[in-house]
Amino acid sequence: WLWLLPAFALLLFYLIYPGINNIRNSFMNANSTEYVGLDNYEFAVTDPDMLTAFKNNFLWLIFFTGGTVLLGLVIAVLSDRVRYETVLKAIIFLPMAISYVAAGVIWKLVYDFQPIGADQTGVLNAVLTAVVPGFEPKAWLFNTSYNNPALIFIGVWMWTGFCMVVLSAALKGIPEELLEAARVDGASEWQVFWSV
Repeated sequence: WLWLLPAFALLLFYLIYPGINNIRNSFMNANSTEYVGLDNYEFAVTDPDMLTAFKNNFLWLIFFTGGTVLLGLVIAVLSDRVRYETVLKAIIFLPMAISYVAAGVIWKLVYDFQPIGADQTGVLNAVLTAVVPGFEPKAWLFNTSYNNPALIFIGVWMWTGFCMVVLSAALKGIPEELLEAARVDGASEWQVFWSV
C-alpha cells in the first residue's frame, strides 16, 4: 500500500476530485455562488445553440470514430498482404506525424475559396471547377452545410494511420497456424476475418 499511495493520491487529486467538483458546479449558477438545481441542464437541452453543439458532437462521434476505425481496419487488412507493406503503412501514417498547424495550413490551401468568376486558389474548388461543368465554388469551411463534413474528413485523414497501426499490430498477433487451420477446415477469407 505504501507504493500504491502516491498513485492513488495523484488519481484522487487530478481525476476524482475535479470530476466530483464538476458535477457539483453543474448545479450552481455561473459564478458558483448559489445552487440553481436543474436549470443548467434544462438550458442545455432547450437552447438552440447547445442543441447544435450536441448534434455536431454526435456527428463527430459517429463519423470521425467510425471513419478512422473502418479505414484503419481496411488498410491494415489489405496492406498485410502486399510486399511493400512497410512503405504503404509509412505513407498512411504520415499525416499522424505532422503537427496540427501544418495540417491546418495544408487543408486551408485545399479548401480555400475565391468568389465565383475568380481563379480558384483552393485545390478542391479548382479541381471541381475544371472537371465538373457548371460547378460553383463552395466556401467549404464557412458554409454550415459543408464545414462539419469537411473538418471530419481532415480528422479521419489525420487519425486513420494511428488506427491502422494499432489494428495491424492486433492482426499480426494472430498465430499463423490458427489462420492456416481455419483455411484447411474450409473457411473462406471472409469467415477467417470475422471468426478468427
